Amino acid sequence: MPHTNHEEKVISAVKKVMPAVVSIVVAKDYEKLKEERAQDLLKINPFDVYEQQPLPEAEELPHTEDGKIRIGGGSGFFVSKNGLILTNKHVIADHEAEYSIITASDDKYKAMVIARDPINDVAILKIEEDNLPTIELGDSNKIELGQSVLAIGTALGEFSNTVSLGIVSGLSRFITAVTDMEGHMERLGGLIQTDAAINPGNSGGPLVDLDGKVIGINSAVVFGAQNIGFAIPINKAERDLDDLLKFGKIRRPFLGIRYILVNDLLQKKFKLPVNCGALVMREGMPGRKAVIAGSPADKAGIKEADIILALDNTNISEKISVEDILEKISIGQEVPIRIMRDGEKFDFKIKLEERGVKI
Repeated sequence: MPHTNHEEKVISAVKKVMPAVVSIVVAKDYEKLKEERAQDLLKINPFDVYEQQPLPEAEELPHTEDGKIRIGGGSGFFVSKNGLILTNKHVIADHEAEYSIITASDDKYKAMVIARDPINDVAILKIEEDNLPTIELGDSNKIELGQSVLAIGTALGEFSNTVSLGIVSGLSRFITAVTDMEGHMERLGGLIQTDAAINPGNSGGPLVDLDGKVIGINSAVVFGAQNIGFAIPINKAERDLDDLLKFGKIRRPFLGIRYILVNDLLQKKFKLPVNCGALVMREGMPGRKAVIAGSPADKAGIKEADIILALDNTNISEKISVEDILEKISIGQEVPIRIMRDGEKFDFKIKLEERGVKI
């Protein structure tokens, strides 16, 4: 039976893209895992019903070919012939782990983490190889609702070269997701929503159009929902690549606060004077202060419990976060900021510096 025109486009796009898609393997030494588990056990409340179990014996755990313990994985794709790979930051969040990649042709390489984006769920790996297949970058600003897309990656960390077909279901979506090994929640904005199946292990793989151009990086799923997945627009990752080539690293302006976005519910809960803005507050873990020492926010005198109402003349809301605004500001730029403290508004300027903390 002959293929329809649509099927021919899908098959052509898959053949074009597949050679550049890779599986990412995350591994650690067993002794290192034992040490980390012992430290975790010390933190547990002895009266906690849900005690963490001791680490199983080494032979009971999955191994890599060089004898390390496989602790996770994801997907990625080549964007340069000399081995640059785009993936999600949460896939390679463990700074102590070792990373390797397996290509579509089943070749295996050690991978080095080159950069992690401090704002977006994007990271860049590299292997030492030349003349590699690559995926052409598309323009995520030109995506339209209803257009067909393909999600490609290693589904469930086991089924490599998995292809799923769907459409663009939504644009500029906002979700809250876990983006690091410590379970910290971050708000991700400007995402592409798709009903192309994205499963654990697909994270970091490409979302491509029927021309075989990547328009997004598959990033998150909503558990308990059906046919709802999200991808980082490729234009955000392209900026990271440009920074890497120009400066040798990803450069982003840094404010230096921890916060939650205010809405009607939080206004009522904390008895706040407004229902919008960013409430500066610490996280529950030790050392996670509301204002980072030495940061631009600290130098400008911003304090815990302040509400940042606007930055660079843009109001902060549930739809426009601090990170969304920072993406449009240059390092070293001095911008206006409006805060509320004890019910009174203050306007001043703040100079944004490059982020100098570990990401």
